[in-house]
Amino acid sequence: MNPEFVDTLVVKNDTKIIFLIMDGLGGLPIDGRDRTELESARTPNLDALAGKSVCGLLDPIGYGITPGSGPAHFALFGYDPIKNNIGRGILEAAGIDFPMTDRDLLIRINFATIDTNGIVVDRRAGRIDNETNKRICRKLQDNIQKLSGIEIIFEPVREHRALLTLRGDGLREEILETDPQQAGLPPFPPKALVPEAEETAALLQELIHKAGEILSDEEKANMILLRGYSRYRRYPTLEERYGLNALAIAGYPMYRGIARLLGMVIGPQPSSIQEEFIALRDHYDQHDFFFLHVKPTDSRGEDGNFDAKVAVIEEVDKLIPSVLELQPNVLVVTGDHSTPAALASHSWHPLPVLLSSATCRPDRVDRFGERDCIAGGLGRMPMVYLMGLALAHARRLEKFGA
Repeated sequence: MNPEFVDTLVVKNDTKIIFLIMDGLGGLPIDGRDRTELESARTPNLDALAGKSVCGLLDPIGYGITPGSGPAHFALFGYDPIKNNIGRGILEAAGIDFPMTDRDLLIRINFATIDTNGIVVDRRAGRIDNETNKRICRKLQDNIQKLSGIEIIFEPVREHRALLTLRGDGLREEILETDPQQAGLPPFPPKALVPEAEETAALLQELIHKAGEILSDEEKANMILLRGYSRYRRYPTLEERYGLNALAIAGYPMYRGIARLLGMVIGPQPSSIQEEFIALRDHYDQHDFFFLHVKPTDSRGEDGNFDAKVAVIEEVDKLIPSVLELQPNVLVVTGDHSTPAALASHSWHPLPVLLSSATCRPDRVDRFGERDCIAGGLGRMPMVYLMGLALAHARRLEKFGA
């Protein structure tokens, strides 16, 4: 079924839906452990909620496909992740509210550390702090303003991430990303994937060379890795598709960017998980859909830190009662993809989901974990249909046909 079909059935009412998204929630056991991070965590509140809910597993893209954060979040909100595939560049730009134009090629930068042989030893430059990021962006901007008549703009985002914008005519996005996705390899060259992108690829190669010279005296962030080339495009909003007045509560710029692209109101930028839940309570009367995004589950998974990811899940569990006090009509708890600490990266594994509503059929799942949820009433389903299911339980979809 086309996920956009539900748009034709939408009716407005005053029900409220909360999507609590623990980024990278799904996991794997590690050596010496027989449980995933979620299964290892002490989660009495989530377990009790699972016992009153309908549970299952979600595939963000498809069987065996490892998703990026962009397409996975689009699937969460009911947008076909393949049809609406989006580069990280535009997400980073939207996340910092960068004024995009139709002449922009938007690219995400990872500041990285390379050795004297040009081999990547740290793809994230030790997760440099925000002030270092700003200083390095200023350093690059002071030394590179234009190349071959194309305007070059560097903007800091957060930690090791920044935004590179090329502004000019004839720029193309069909270029190989330079991030090798693992340490121990040199950065890839920005190879053109179609003949029309040759000039843009050559421009990027020159820019990378100049950036390497400028950053050569930096201890950690001495190279840039380029990812997510993208041109600007407009997406139909949650208001236009579903009639929802949505609020996004997220600390990380990229997820605020996704929300902004989909027309959500951007809430206050929290500095902790607890502040996110407080923001949900403080703004609950003003909206009817809430995207509450928890980032550290994903970050700790990418760090390969099993115990730290467990601790984040346990912190979220302690805050679940504050959500239940709001008495939402529909509460969905899941992630956008799996980030097992065992792999220290995103993975293709399906992730658990629970949907709590007065109209759901509770199944026999009484613990929120991967192996428990596979026996749930939702079974294993494509993530793109989750939004339609939430709308149905919120009584926001009318009957189809006579």
